[in-house]
Formats: sequence, C-alpha cells, structure tokens
Amino acid sequence: MTTAPPTRAIHVGRQPVYDRFGDVVGYELLFRSSADAVSATSRNAFATSQVIVSAFTEFGLGQLVGDRPCFVNLTREFLVGDLPVPFDPGQTVLEVLETVTVDDKVYAGVRDLVERGYTIALDDFRLDETGVRLLPMATYVKLDMVDNDTETLTSTVGRLRGQPGLTLVAERIESEERLALAFELGFELFQGHVLGRAHVISGRGLSPSAIRRLDLLTTLTANEIDLRKVVALVTTDPALSFRLLRATNSAASGLRQKVGSIRDAIVLLGLHRVREWVALMVVSDVSEATEDQLAAVLIRARLCQTVAEHLDLPPESGFTVGLLSGVADLIDQSIAEVAHHLPLTADVAAALIRGEGRLGEVLATVHSYERVDLGALGQAPVDSGELAQAYLSALGWSTQTLTSLGDNRRIS
Repeated sequence: MTTAPPTRAIHVGRQPVYDRFGDVVGYELLFRSSADAVSATSRNAFATSQVIVSAFTEFGLGQLVGDRPCFVNLTREFLVGDLPVPFDPGQTVLEVLETVTVDDKVYAGVRDLVERGYTIALDDFRLDETGVRLLPMATYVKLDMVDNDTETLTSTVGRLRGQPGLTLVAERIESEERLALAFELGFELFQGHVLGRAHVISGRGLSPSAIRRLDLLTTLTANEIDLRKVVALVTTDPALSFRLLRATNSAASGLRQKVGSIRDAIVLLGLHRVREWVALMVVSDVSEATEDQLAAVLIRARLCQTVAEHLDLPPESGFTVGLLSGVADLIDQSIAEVAHHLPLTADVAAALIRGEGRLGEVLATVHSYERVDLGALGQAPVDSGELAQAYLSALGWSTQTLTSLGDNRRIS
C-alpha cells in the first residue's frame, strides 16, 4: 500500500481590511502554498477549494477571523454551481474575481447566491459591460489603486456613488500617496501592503483519503441515501470526521446544538450539506493519498466504542472520544484546544478536556491499556481479558479498513 505522512501542512493567507479610523474590520482569505509564500501561486478552483476547506474545517473560521467579515475569492465553478458553496450565508463575503467572464450563466448564478442570502463583492471593478452587469447585486466594490490612474479612479468612484448600498474598498494600496488619494476619494475600506501585508497562518491537518472521499460522494449522490453507510464511511476516516465536526461549529453554519457523535453531526448538518463539503474536499485533497499510519487512531476509537458499549454508554460517543483524542495526538495539539473548537456535548467535552465522567473513565481505561499500565488496569471497569479481546477486534477492524482502501487504490 502506498503511504503518506499522517498529517500535512496547511496554510491560509489572511490580509486585513481597515476602516477610515485604522481599525481592522475584516480579512481577505487567500491561497498560499507554503508558510513563506508572499503571493498566491494559483487562483483557480483548486486554490479556492483549499482556502474554504482549510478555513472552515481545519482552522475554524472563528480562529482565523473571529466575528469579523471575511472575503473569499470565488472562481466561475463556484458561481455557476459546478462546485458548491458549502457554508450558509453569514460573515463570509463571496468575492467575484475580475478574471471571471460574466455571461448569462454567471449572472444567474450570482443572482441565485444573492437570493439565498449571500453577500457579494466585485474584485478589481471596472466600469465596463461586465462589471456594471453585476453591480446591482453587489454590497462591496473593490478598486485597484495600482492599475488604475487617478483620473480613472475619480471617474469610477463618482459613478459608483450613484449606486445605493455600496461599500467601496480601495485595494492594493502600496504607497502613502495612494492611501491619501483613497481617503480623498471617500473610500470606506482600505487594503494593501502599506497598511498590512497578507500574513500566512500555518498549522497541521490530517492527511485525508481521496478514495474514501469518492466512495462517500458516490453514496451521497444515490437516489436513496443510506444514512448508516454514510455514518460508517465517515467514522472510519479520522480526517473527515474531524472536518465535519468543525463544519458544524463554523460561525456560518447557523447551528447552535451540541453533538455527541459523528452521526449527530451528519444529521445536524444535513446530508445535502455533507455532500457539498465532501465534494469540495475531493477537489481540495486531490493530491493526497491514503496512509496506514492512521491505524492507531482508528484502533483507539474502536476500542473506546467497545468499552463504552460494555458499560452501557452510547457507543457512538465512546468512538468520538477515542477518535478526537487520537486526532489531537496526530496534529500535535492539546485535546483541550481541539475540543474547544468543536460543538461537543458536555459529557464528551468533559471526558476529553478533564477526563471526567463515565466517558472519561472509558478513555482512561483505553489509555492504560495502550501504555500497559498494569496498576491502572487493575482498577479498570473492564476485565483485562475482555480488553485484550476488544483490542484484537479493533485491530482487525482497522486493518480491514486500511487494506480495503489499498485494494481500492490498486483497482483504480
């Protein structure tokens, strides 16, 4: 089986947007291929997919931008519906790139997004047929302070002032002189190197399985969706499980309920929204491969599930506790930090953060077994012989899962 590291580096560029008082009032999220990248190497659908998946399901939108608006560039594929916008309307501003040709299909797609409640920004706006056509649907209009001369900027701003409800953003401000001009022309918002360069936020994310993504996407597009199969496919993929839990907690999801299992997260998000996220992850993770290094996480999750069931606790909650503790180890974060960004029920959160409650006892038992802590195992609520049998069963299940992925890859 071809293997890959269990984690991968993730990067998102974040450039601040300022108001006339010099306060940061929002951020633009940008594709960056590395921690030291100073500009985007790509502005295609792959780049946009990476930004969206990383921002919402790896870092968490709250961690990146707090409660401020964020601007996300969209390519044609997202505007016309070939790729989904998988988050609800909220603090995210959808930015139509200047490279998009505004034909009838793009116009209809943008109109549909506005009717669904999304906020639209027009990037690098120009007073031509293409720009003017989308103007009535825009809330923000961004003008390039480098490529436009003073006469063009003055004329364009004058024309835009006749359009009600517009917020004008001066972008690519790279000198004090252009900043002064932007203030003189009456722009409301400001963005550019003279104020603040894009800062690359980096972290570690789980390497996903492209094969399982495709399998799950096929299941989600069937005429009759089998929820049990969807849950089974998600729970055997730690990366996807973690991302969907994060998606339920994103500021734009509109959900305020807590979840105690992966199944709860899928039901709360809804199969349609899960399908959109998975479709986007297939694009975002196109270069990633499967790996058997995730076996330890799967074994721990399965073992916690079995112990929870033995103690008459919800087995799904046991699986989630084991899964997330393993994910925290893989991405080198404290379990408290991981749990803080997830919409977990009180008993699951207490077990993970403080080791409290009966689920905390489940996790402690499994940790003791993994460390071969005979003293602690002597006080465990499950007999050591039963634990050994449960471990072998979990080992067999994880091996079968990973082998199946390897077989699928060889067939494909």
